[in-house]
Amino acid sequence: MPEIVLSHFSLSRHHPVDERIRLAAEHGFDGIGLWVGHYEQLEQQGVAPSQLHELLDAHGIRLREIEVITDLGATDAARARMDIAWRMADAFGSRYVQVIGPAGDDLQAAARSFGDLCDRAADHGLTVGLEFLPFNDIPTVHEARRIVETAARPNGGICVDVWHHERGARDLDAIAALPGELITGIQLNDGTRRPEHPDYYTDCLANRRPMGAGEFDLDAFVDAVRGTGTTAGWSLEVPNSAGWADAPAHVAAIAAGLRRWM
Repeated sequence: MPEIVLSHFSLSRHHPVDERIRLAAEHGFDGIGLWVGHYEQLEQQGVAPSQLHELLDAHGIRLREIEVITDLGATDAARARMDIAWRMADAFGSRYVQVIGPAGDDLQAAARSFGDLCDRAADHGLTVGLEFLPFNDIPTVHEARRIVETAARPNGGICVDVWHHERGARDLDAIAALPGELITGIQLNDGTRRPEHPDYYTDCLANRRPMGAGEFDLDAFVDAVRGTGTTAGWSLEVPNSAGWADAPAHVAAIAAGLRRWM
């Protein structure tokens, strides 16, 4: 069985971390993801790292994913996020950090930025997943693969999120053609084929559904990803503003949906 992670954004941005951990444990997750902004807040409150360690240990849960470094790590804001990410990795043995664009027009420059970020991440035991997003200049797996393969770092790869696949290029052959070692992150969720909100960014943070509760072709996506031979864990990223109002029911629905495919 692959490792199963409850993504940070399956709950609201600053959802209480004690309940986040408890719900993950109650529903069979191996780990959680945390957004760097939430972790920084926990540091300021004196909760991280020591109290957070105690909460995780008490429930048998690990902090497995770090969200998210922007701009391929190439801006001052991104470097500030990187500093937080390295602290998280060093304190909790986190395995994975998520990265997004924008990348800019110069492929070689983008690859250098991504490669430099991977080198720094490797010093902290992290693999890196570059997520393609239809609302920026890395809109599909094709652009992400060009950057990752040009950078050619052993700990650098691609995050494949079924939402951005289904709502973007829907190029399943391109997903299936990825070498397994290039897939370092997998994010699962469901949704309607037609957007429920005209703004893509708003829609993807408010209207995702648990697996099986939407219209995506999850069977084909899961089969394609499994067929690559990837050993990456499965992360359940189901942001849903309606579901956040009843977090226990939302996490229970996420876990129940996952069991259909695992």
